[in-house]
Amino acid sequence: MIKSVLPYNRIVAKFGTSLVTGGSDHLNQDIMSRLVAQVAQLHRQGLEMLLVSSGAIASGRYKLGLTKELRGIPFKQVLASVGQNRLMQAYEQLFSQYDITVAQALLTKADLSDRAGYLNARNTLLALLELRVLCIVNENDVVAVDEIQEAKFGDNDNLSAMVANLVDADLFLILTDTAGLYTADPHRNADACLISQVERIDSKIERLAADTPSGVSTGGMITKIEAAKLATASGITVVIADGREPDIILRLAAGEAIGTRFLPATSKLESRKRWMVSGLSTKGKLVVDSGAARALSKQKRSLLASGIEQVEDEFQRGDVVTIYDHKGSILGCGITNYSSSDISIIKGAQSEKIDNLLGYDYGSEVVHRNNLVLL
Repeated sequence: MIKSVLPYNRIVAKFGTSLVTGGSDHLNQDIMSRLVAQVAQLHRQGLEMLLVSSGAIASGRYKLGLTKELRGIPFKQVLASVGQNRLMQAYEQLFSQYDITVAQALLTKADLSDRAGYLNARNTLLALLELRVLCIVNENDVVAVDEIQEAKFGDNDNLSAMVANLVDADLFLILTDTAGLYTADPHRNADACLISQVERIDSKIERLAADTPSGVSTGGMITKIEAAKLATASGITVVIADGREPDIILRLAAGEAIGTRFLPATSKLESRKRWMVSGLSTKGKLVVDSGAARALSKQKRSLLASGIEQVEDEFQRGDVVTIYDHKGSILGCGITNYSSSDISIIKGAQSEKIDNLLGYDYGSEVVHRNNLVLL
């Protein structure tokens, strides 16, 4: 194995349905073979690679000879059940040509929604990387409905961002059948230009994504931008690019400017904070006054009861809550030291009065700065 001198060490690559099928109704072996060859080359160079691959439902539909769209989640779960094995068999055969051992990880949103599940998945994936096993991740569509039912999760885009977050990836590649994010829909507007770099994903970028379709994938460009936003918030560089481009993975791993590159919004976060910022386990909402908002965002202070104006939803001590200012802008999220019922009693109160109000005291901070992530 030749140790890599490339700018990235750990890469998560997501292959969309439109890419692995070549826009057809079945897996395209030629396209998959070219992608696998590139991954294998980087693997030999010492890079740590992890794949998130769509295509199970399309493969299952083709195997069963179904030409029309089946309605209802159970039918799509049947297709995923049939197709997942075929998808993995294709990867097993392709990677075996390079003597690379592959593993499969089927995840659901629920697997990552509590601290123990998050850490279990993280430890398994990191152990596979350490053993030089090429892990291929997919949503467990047979038991999960989020990926199939909710358009916002679309085609494994957000799942792959969660995986990149989970394993502390340096680079997250979203490979599809479009060149990246454009200033307008290139199919309708001849003046549309590819945006080569995005420093910050703001409302303007999100509006562009909403107006820009992305091939035949489930979620379109908007879900890819949502995924990029999650990953960049964890300090990960993200690229959306056309996976059909020659040697696209090799060129992106070398730092070549192709597609749309999204710069990290922050430095690498400690794993517990990465879990919080993913939003998977958010149980409730706290609204704070202007003084608390300033203390959190400008002074990096803890959140005290005196600065809380409003509590929404029910949650327990140790749950993750999202923190908003009184204008409705999100400030961040954190692990709370008090339940929603406790905070409803102590909100607006000085810290020294907590014991008298509740009859007990878990500390003066409702959310300690060490358990807080600012966005």
